[in-house]
Amino acid sequence: MDYPKQLIDEATRRIQGYHVEGFVAGQGPMQPKLMLVGEAPGKTEIENHIPFSGQAGKELMNALQSVGLSREEVYITSAVRSRPYRIVQRINGRTQKSEIVYPNRTPSKAEVFAHAPILDYELQHVRPQLIATLGNIGLQRLLGKDYTISKNHGKLYTGPVLELNQQHDAYQYSNKQYKVLPLFHPAAIFYNRTLTDTILADWQTLGELLHQKI
Repeated sequence: MDYPKQLIDEATRRIQGYHVEGFVAGQGPMQPKLMLVGEAPGKTEIENHIPFSGQAGKELMNALQSVGLSREEVYITSAVRSRPYRIVQRINGRTQKSEIVYPNRTPSKAEVFAHAPILDYELQHVRPQLIATLGNIGLQRLLGKDYTISKNHGKLYTGPVLELNQQHDAYQYSNKQYKVLPLFHPAAIFYNRTLTDTILADWQTLGELLHQKI
């Protein structure tokens, strides 16, 4: 998506001072059946500017295929647009020399808030039939801290979502109603294989909702 210049300028200003790099825009058609809201781009996404193109992206594409969808049919975005990273000093196991590396990390609430104007703009213009959040970051950005993926996964929510107020200094609930289905992040399966059946069942729920045209 092409964003207004003033929106990019605002997001750039709001994210200054945080350990983040790059910017990845949301991609996909307007008025799609499905919008996916992830967490933040990783190193692969920052390099090629394609959302969910790394290892987790492969799992996501398989999940989309299981419900009869392709990448080109859905709008894919995230709560944070720049890659959050840590600064880690370590000993290289091969060379035994000290080095500094910059691994991915989970974005902070402040970083999510800094990028909030971008997601608000997308919600207003993309107008998806259904939103699926991938993991806790996207879920809590839209529905608040009382929602967690472990408690709410696979349960359809219908109602307002959080958006910035006119001053852009706090969240408020939208006047518009949305349909939101919380799903586990595709990377969750890498850390907990016991979630495999649960993740599959949640995607089957999503497929049924799309088939019913919710």
